[in-house]
Formats: sequence, C-alpha cells, structure tokens
Amino acid sequence: MNNTYRNYLINEFHIAPEVLDTVEAAEAKLADRFAELDDICAVCQMKVLRAFQENHINATHFDWSTGYGYDDPGRAAVERVYSSIFNTEAALVRPNIVNGTHAIATTLFGILKPGDELLEVTGSPYDTLETVIGKYSDGTFNGTLLDYGILYNEVSLDDDLDVDLDAIRAAITDKTRVVAMQRSTGYDWRPAISIDSIRKVTEMVHETDPSIIVMLDNCYGEFVDTIEPTDFGVDVMAGSLIKNPGGGIALSGGYIVGREDLIEKISYRLTCPGIGAECGLTYGQNRHVLQGMFLAPKVVNAAVKGAMLAGVVYDSLGFEVMPPAMAPRSDIIQAIKFLDPDRTVAFCQAIQAASPVDAYVSPVPWDMPGYQDQVVMAAGAFVQGSSIELSADAPLREPYIAYFQGGLTYEHSRYGVIKSLDTLYKKGMLNIQD
Repeated sequence: MNNTYRNYLINEFHIAPEVLDTVEAAEAKLADRFAELDDICAVCQMKVLRAFQENHINATHFDWSTGYGYDDPGRAAVERVYSSIFNTEAALVRPNIVNGTHAIATTLFGILKPGDELLEVTGSPYDTLETVIGKYSDGTFNGTLLDYGILYNEVSLDDDLDVDLDAIRAAITDKTRVVAMQRSTGYDWRPAISIDSIRKVTEMVHETDPSIIVMLDNCYGEFVDTIEPTDFGVDVMAGSLIKNPGGGIALSGGYIVGREDLIEKISYRLTCPGIGAECGLTYGQNRHVLQGMFLAPKVVNAAVKGAMLAGVVYDSLGFEVMPPAMAPRSDIIQAIKFLDPDRTVAFCQAIQAASPVDAYVSPVPWDMPGYQDQVVMAAGAFVQGSSIELSADAPLREPYIAYFQGGLTYEHSRYGVIKSLDTLYKKGMLNIQD
C-alpha cells in the first residue's frame, strides 16, 4: 500500500491509520499466495478466450431475437461457449433461470422421478435448497421433491469437515439415482469442498454404480482453480450467472452443463416436453452474458484475493475464520464468526457503506423468502443480489457468522475489508493491537 493511496484513504475516507497498518501486514503475508492466484487467473482467461475463438463468436451473436426464440444464434453460441469452457457435451444458459437455486431445482426435477433417491453427500444443503427438497415443509410450500415422491437422504461431512467416502458408499442403495454435492460453504461452518474431494466422490460413485448421476452445485466455485469438476466426470453441474461466471455483467440467469442426455431431460423441465431447449427468448442479454464470461476469470481473481485478505485480517485479530486464513480456496466466500448479533449486523452494514450503489442505506435483518432465520444482507451492487460484487450476508442465528464475498476489482474488495475493520474498530467492537 503506497503512501499516496494510504494518505488518500486517511484524508478523504477518514480511515484510522492503525486499520491500514493491520491490512498492510495481512497483504504482506499474502504476496506469494496472490502470485499463485494470478497464475490460475491467467490459465482460466486463456481457456475462456479459446472457447470464444473456437466457437466463432461474432457481432451477430449479440442481436435480439423475438417471440419464441426459435433458432436464436446468440443463445446457441452462448451455450456452445459454456460447453467448451466446462468441457461438457451440452449446456443450458438462460436468463429465465432466476437464480442458482432455480438452476439446481430444475436439474433435480429434470432427472429424478418418483421413487428415485437424492443423496446429498456434503451435509445439509443451503437453506433455499432445503425448501426445494421439502425438508422443513409444513404445508406452506407445495411441489417440493418430497411432494413428488422423490426420496431424500444426506451424509454428513467427517470430523475434518470433508467428504466421508465410507459413509457415502454405505448410504448408496438401489434407489439412489443422484448423488449431489454443494461445493460452496453456504451458511455452514466449513471450507468449500475441494476439487480433489469432488473428484474422489465422483470416481467412487461411478465405480460403485455407473448409472448413478453425480450432480454438483458449483455456485461460487467457477474459475477458482484451473480445472472444473466436469473435467473429471461430474455428470451435471449448475450455477448462477450473477455469481462467478457472469463477471458482474450478466443481468440475471443461470447455467446447467453436463451430459447431453441429461441436459435434454432438464430442458423439458425448464420449458416442457417436446419443446425443451428449442424455445426461450434471451431478451437481448447474450452480449452481457458473453462479456461477463470473458471478464469472469479476472473478477473471480479479485474476489478470491479479497476473501483471503478478510480471512487473514480477522484471524490476526483473534476471530475464528473459515476457511482458515492461509488455506487453499475452492470458492470465493470468507466466513467470520463474530459470536454477537450486533457485531455481525455492523459488519454487514459496513460492507454496504463500502458499496458503489445504495451506500447510504443501512441493511437490517429481515425475513427473506426461503430462509429459516432472519438474514441481514449487504448488497450495494449494480446487479441486484449479485454476490460476485462486493457483498456480505448473515443469518441471525448463533454463533453469528457473517459471509463475505465478491468485488469486481481487488481494490474494491480490499476497501470492503478496510471499511468493515474501521467501522467495528470505531464502534469499540474490536481491538487492534500494535
């Protein structure tokens, strides 16, 4: 952090000098790790560039279609690019997939039938997916997997917070149709599932029963490594365009990539049997989706660096963080255990105050649809709800954990860390030691 930048933050943003000292010390520890992340980014950028070039992307792919969207060359081009990048036979990339949960739900409803079992092997899934499954249904929500006679079971992580291969093998039955994994932390206190662990589960399941489909929720994981889970045999994978692969440019949407036969079945769920992927207007969003994908490796690089900085900073001040401060990363999320609701809310409010949009707004906990607890969410983003942009959220339940992610540039993600630390310090909610 050079003196010009440091003095600008002190004089113009009124940041306490001791806060900047803490952040500078953390950045010094991370220099080698940041260089490794830059190498990953460079490989991913070339992978994306090659996919654009091999699929002959041109200006006609940015044009509008209307009506049913028949023969939309831009939509087809987008889906070819996604297939190339993720090394799959087929893809669905659509703006009418409303979020990551919708992409995952569409996948599950497309490939599961009554009497089939969904086996979740990374512990309890994210809150909104539990609603899709129907785990806590009290009659409020209709049309869940359990409503349709689909069976459900889950396998907890082991004592090291990693996949338990023996327990997974023992849980597989002749009813098991899909073995599902959630890569990201979600609202659990665990690291993201590593590429190596995803590979081990995939290989074990396919060796046990090749007919079982391995499905992955890849939200927050794209471009964190040089390889993607579909490179080594994950059968189908889903995610959100307002997370990593949208690069902060895509306005909405989700993607599903995988085996061609599975994508066809899933497309029938997205629209209807007999029509599938043939229809679906893209509303002029193809350029945003493609440009966002082109920028995504660099944006993800910035977000991962920001998450690591947050981890090292708060670890140095005595807070528990997950993943551990210097640990390898498999998603862009940094969890910080605050053990106090006021401190948790203040942290999220500071992230909002560091945002370019709605910085003057102070978020408060509220009853978000699909969640079991009130959630406080900082999301001052150009695209509403975009968690590849600087953001933070926290369910208001013990032990009061906040989840920090995103940043379209490292400079902005770093300022989010600085602003949060400065806010908590000036409120007397933490001490900074010399």
